[in-house]
Amino acid sequence: MQRQGSLGGRAALRLRATGGGLLVIHVALVAWLMLRPLDVLWVAPPNLRPLATVRADLELGWPGAVRPLAEGLGLLAPLGVLLPLAHGRLQVSPVASLARTVAAGALVSLGIALLQTGVPGRVVDVDTLLLNTVGVALAHLVVVPAARSRLRRRAERRGGFAVPRQDAAQGRTPTIPRVGIAPWSDAAPPSSP
Repeated sequence: MQRQGSLGGRAALRLRATGGGLLVIHVALVAWLMLRPLDVLWVAPPNLRPLATVRADLELGWPGAVRPLAEGLGLLAPLGVLLPLAHGRLQVSPVASLARTVAAGALVSLGIALLQTGVPGRVVDVDTLLLNTVGVALAHLVVVPAARSRLRRRAERRGGFAVPRQDAAQGRTPTIPRVGIAPWSDAAPPSSP
């Protein structure tokens, strides 16, 4: 049975498999990068004040602030595209898709931050969580709506994709005329005297 708004056939399977494979590779790469121990002489204290690190980076000036902010925004940004791709639906509410994707990106970022507490040389920084989440949202907003509309147009031209309307998606409920309630004598076991 085809889900509402999903691609049909081999193209959908290929897209979902590609999205799932790239998602696993990206998360494994991020985990390898962020969960390796660092050999450092000293470690900054954890930052639990929102935007404190961002302000400190911006005080460095234009060239000095670009790299740390871009790293924070770009680390998990591919999740904004890979999560909807692995989901494989074309007809979905843009707001719901964005909310699901941003929530999943925030949870992945939070999971990495929690795992980093046990890694030597790594500290928790709430601004990293915020920047990662904003990066996921920006990537989703820039790429996913345009890609979905392009895929919908291409599938409609080929005739392999019909978008069912919400009211007619299920059709009529089938009825079976000869099914009724069984007589009590057939349903109940015989009583013993």
